Amino acid sequence: MTTLPHVARAGTSPALRRWRRPLTILAFLAPGIVGFAVFFLYPLLATIYFSFMRYDLISVPQFVGLDNYRFFLHSDPKAWIAIRNTLWLLAVLVPARILFALAVSQVLLTVKRGQGLVRALFYLPALAPPVAATLMFVFLFNPGSGLANTVLRAIGIEGPLWFQDPAWAKPSLVLLGLWGVGDVMIILLAALLDVPRELYEAADLDGAGPFQRWRYITLPTIGPVLMFSAVTGVIATLQYFTQPAVAAQVASGSARGTLGETMGFPQGSTLTFPQWLYFQGFKDFQLGYASVLALLLFAVALVFVLILLRQFRDTISGR
Repeated sequence: MTTLPHVARAGTSPALRRWRRPLTILAFLAPGIVGFAVFFLYPLLATIYFSFMRYDLISVPQFVGLDNYRFFLHSDPKAWIAIRNTLWLLAVLVPARILFALAVSQVLLTVKRGQGLVRALFYLPALAPPVAATLMFVFLFNPGSGLANTVLRAIGIEGPLWFQDPAWAKPSLVLLGLWGVGDVMIILLAALLDVPRELYEAADLDGAGPFQRWRYITLPTIGPVLMFSAVTGVIATLQYFTQPAVAAQVASGSARGTLGETMGFPQGSTLTFPQWLYFQGFKDFQLGYASVLALLLFAVALVFVLILLRQFRDTISGR
């Protein structure tokens, strides 16, 4: 019986023994490789292919070269309006959500009684469906009968038009984003609770003040979580679709209107890049041009994420 393993090993060909380990590793990696190829690589290659075509989902694709790219650069002003609005949201909404969530998390650390209830109350808005939350906000910020302007008038302040004013529509969306900040808050709260208490005690013994403790202990410790929040926030904002679309439709008074009729109300101020991409691809059926917009969205997301990761790496390394 003790010689059987030696017999089996002797009967195995050298080629099979040489390839056994790589094939075993490949078998374990196969689900991930197949998923990457089917759900990322193939769609990306197909998008690049269709970006050089005129395609409407029905007719046979026709090769048009760089016409779709030229149309984007020179003949589509709404695309540039959508780009400006999306970049504005990136510059304002993402930092505002992170800073507000961090401030709320820090305050929740000081709550001594009813911690679970208070934390649940701050987290609950993040569970609200985006459509329902946006509808509620549009009605709350109704210029004539909304609760926000009613309270402002009670203290002698004339409130703005909010979602019906081009200057206030995007700030109103930011307020909506801050109200539903519970998803970021709960992550940052967990990170703050995970900071080792002994580091604070050592800093107190060295005479460090609150700002120094925050700057040299808290911030470096929760740095990876802040980076995660920034990256996911950038990706989510570049896909920002439901809230501005619903807000524009309801604020325009055309709750039953189509996306093309109410998109960007008022005056294009709520038109985001994903909305315009969707309209071109699945309303106007310009799949070739929509593929160009999709590639641009992918490239911008990739650039922003790489910049954030590099900045985080340089910060960690002390450069």
